[in-house]
Amino acid sequence: MHRLLPILLALLTSLSWGATPPNVVLYIADDHGRDDSSVYNPSGDAITPQMAKLAAAGLTFDQAFVASPACGPSRSALLSGLMPIRNGAEHNHEKPRPETQTMIRRLREAGYEVAAFGKVHHNKWIESVGADHVDPTRNNLEKSVQAYLQTRTGNRPLLLIVGDVRTHAPWREHDTYDGVDLTVPSHWVDTPDTQQTWENYLGEVTEVDTTLGNIDAIARAHFGTDDFLSIYTSDHGHAFPFGKWNLYDWGTQVAFIARWPGVIGPGTRTEAMISWIDIFPTLLEIAGADTPTEIDGRSFAAVLRGNSAHHRELIFTTHSGDGDKNIYPIRAIRDRRFKYIRNIHPDTYHTTHTDIQRRPGHGSLFNEWVAAAETDPQARDVVRKYHYRPAVEFYDIAQDPGETTNLVENPAYAAEVARLASALDDWMEQHGDNVRMEREPYALTKPYPGAGLTVKPGLHK
Repeated sequence: MHRLLPILLALLTSLSWGATPPNVVLYIADDHGRDDSSVYNPSGDAITPQMAKLAAAGLTFDQAFVASPACGPSRSALLSGLMPIRNGAEHNHEKPRPETQTMIRRLREAGYEVAAFGKVHHNKWIESVGADHVDPTRNNLEKSVQAYLQTRTGNRPLLLIVGDVRTHAPWREHDTYDGVDLTVPSHWVDTPDTQQTWENYLGEVTEVDTTLGNIDAIARAHFGTDDFLSIYTSDHGHAFPFGKWNLYDWGTQVAFIARWPGVIGPGTRTEAMISWIDIFPTLLEIAGADTPTEIDGRSFAAVLRGNSAHHRELIFTTHSGDGDKNIYPIRAIRDRRFKYIRNIHPDTYHTTHTDIQRRPGHGSLFNEWVAAAETDPQARDVVRKYHYRPAVEFYDIAQDPGETTNLVENPAYAAEVARLASALDDWMEQHGDNVRMEREPYALTKPYPGAGLTVKPGLHK
């Protein structure tokens, strides 16, 4: 009898959602900042009518986070339900360990057909984990998806994963925002190159938004209904300074919008805190399948159904590095109000592709930032905060969502600092996180390694 119990539980779970598991469209943008959407920032510059349309018909998560702010570790966490330290993909472009269970395999075992288009993971790893169809073509996603659906046979429920790379740097020039008075984020240095790069990036955001709407229309036509689960999200924040490769909310907090007619009420929002590692078990529960007990993720299906307004109390995020451009491991813990960041090697330069390469269409703006810092104290402070970081940063997110004022030495917050520091210590010990390094970091005692000059260190603020 005990052998039948898992089967009976899976059957009851499936029946609670309906007789047939739903089709699912999971749309993943590359490097799209959460606030670069009218859904999350109505007064901002981004023009995203399709995201707004999806949100008007569904549920917007205001507290969704990735496990890591670099493409490979973030996507590996999504597909495995495991934090980077546990699946093996800690540094960018690494793959999970061969024995790692994946969302794709488990959903296929649960009866799903899985098709992946565009960039779902690096290095063709997605092709090795058993999807029914993989098309890595990154251009004209609509054409690829349409062609596949037109020739598809059978009646298995479908998980359609679409990975759109256009918001990944470098960004092409667009005319979408020509003549628009744009406002760059206040924690940057506002220069002509910054304005142009911001405009180019926003043009890519709007193109992604258009394709999101087109894919939704194609899926509706194929399924003959809008009765399917549609999700829009991003693998981490934008690739501007303090976003991607960083554990500030600019890098780890992402858009997550879900529509599911008949299950999710239209135009709703939730403050439930979720992590990308939770998507795997959530889809398994929806499919009526058992969740592997060894994964880190926890299903938030109850939040989708409107049966719960809460999920996680703590969010852990990690970043270990990205080749020789970014050798700066960081760990962080966040609750609803406070963020504790631990910079593992504060005696080294924080660098990324932005300032190391300074490529046109992405990092060339950094040259203007450094030039401005020669005479502008505010610009100097921005560049210093980018490069030179203290061992610990602590922010009151409720009062300081931009994470501008480090409160670690403020005695009024000593108890909260100690609480989150202890929780992070425990988490790292439980997960065996010894901060694996693949390269030697750039010591402050050595010359700055970037492709140009920069500001000399100042006091940590």
